[in-house]
Amino acid sequence: MITFLISLAILVGGYFVYGAILERVFGTDPSRETPVKRLKDGVDYVELPLWRIFLIQFLNIAGLGPIFGAVAGAMWGPVAFLWIVFGCIFGGMVHDYIAGMLSMRHDGKSIPEIVGQYLGVGTKQFMRGFTVLLMIVVGAVFVKGPAGILNSISNDEMGITFWMAAVFIYYILATMLPIDKLIGNVYPIFGFALLFMAVGILGGIFAGGFTLPEFSMSSFTNSHNNPDSFPIFPMMFVSIACGAISGFHSTQSPLMARCIKNEKHGKRIFAGAMVAEGIVALIWAAAAMAFFGGTEELNSAMAVHKNDAAWAVNHISNTLLGSAGAVLALLGVVAAPITSGDTAFRSARLIVADFLNYNQKPIKNRLLVTIPLFVVGFILVQLDFGIIWRYMSWANQSLAMIVLWTITVYLAMEKKFYWITLVPAILMTAVCISYLLTAPEGFSISSYIGNAIGVGVAVLLVLVFMVWKYRKMEIR
Repeated sequence: MITFLISLAILVGGYFVYGAILERVFGTDPSRETPVKRLKDGVDYVELPLWRIFLIQFLNIAGLGPIFGAVAGAMWGPVAFLWIVFGCIFGGMVHDYIAGMLSMRHDGKSIPEIVGQYLGVGTKQFMRGFTVLLMIVVGAVFVKGPAGILNSISNDEMGITFWMAAVFIYYILATMLPIDKLIGNVYPIFGFALLFMAVGILGGIFAGGFTLPEFSMSSFTNSHNNPDSFPIFPMMFVSIACGAISGFHSTQSPLMARCIKNEKHGKRIFAGAMVAEGIVALIWAAAAMAFFGGTEELNSAMAVHKNDAAWAVNHISNTLLGSAGAVLALLGVVAAPITSGDTAFRSARLIVADFLNYNQKPIKNRLLVTIPLFVVGFILVQLDFGIIWRYMSWANQSLAMIVLWTITVYLAMEKKFYWITLVPAILMTAVCISYLLTAPEGFSISSYIGNAIGVGVAVLLVLVFMVWKYRKMEIR
């Protein structure tokens, strides 16, 4: 209980204290005209109320991430709390806030365009392809999972192909319609429900007399049921993404950057949604360990069910919340991922449109960009779900790494305190390179060698950055 309450207090305090520091470092200007004031088009640039944007942003970046990722991360034990809390404040909040504000400062441009401006044309071209592919993969992941669950609920009467088609039809509508017509009206409801679900789970844990795990020095040990194949570093840092730091968020922030009417709202929307997601992840990690009676028991239960986080979420929700839990569990494992998948495809449309400089106001133009994206997405859903998920996780954290380096370059060019993003950029570089080299779906080399190379690459990039910065200062 004490560990959980302290972690919660640090997260909330981090938003107010570190969030204020972020505002000063970035230089938020409430008098500056935002993109929606200049570029209002009734489709993507639509002014929305602050509370509505917050809930949409929260649902866009959340989805399955802070629930499934936290449950899977809890298998490593209370050490997961450290990554959720400090990763969220010093990594995720920094990443989300400055990425969102940079998009606002660049007319709501998508993240590949911003990366290209600061890391070069070659990087921009790579990022365009990489990010669009990631968005399509995310959309594909969030088609097959929910469709399978809906099919099982209907006792296989309609067939999984029917449900995948139904989800795709919804995706097309959400991708093409003006943002205030479907997303702007439905998402705030789902966003509130996702928060309410987390609070209900926490209340059920307290009311049920479950013992919340406490952090101690022994918590640094790896509690995973397969510690040799799943070391804490880098595996846990990739498994717990959305609750700590996620590159996917930077692809979603431009959607809301095009709808914000005042820069002073940036902290509440971008940083606030990230901290809210961290709180949801903290609750689910604690609930997973407490509900099953401890980390060892959680690992045993997950092993029986093939490490299926969806099963754990459904079981916990139905047990703690009764009949209401069934509805909320359905939201968590079906509605939440669908609402992340549709905005993933919408982001892909905007990235392609930005690249082609293609006006998206005419519905015909939106259709011409959207259809090819869904064709690729349909092909991907034919692949094994587990393979798609693992590659998505690595690509997601790799995107966060690239965005952090981009922000670091931007801050250095503006003569601002760049260490605020350089430190998490170093960490995420080591994580992503190490994961690629050591993971079963990667090169599967020795963790000692892989981790050493990962750290070495991170150090090398720091040296490259410092040399670039020194030369830049000399030129000036």
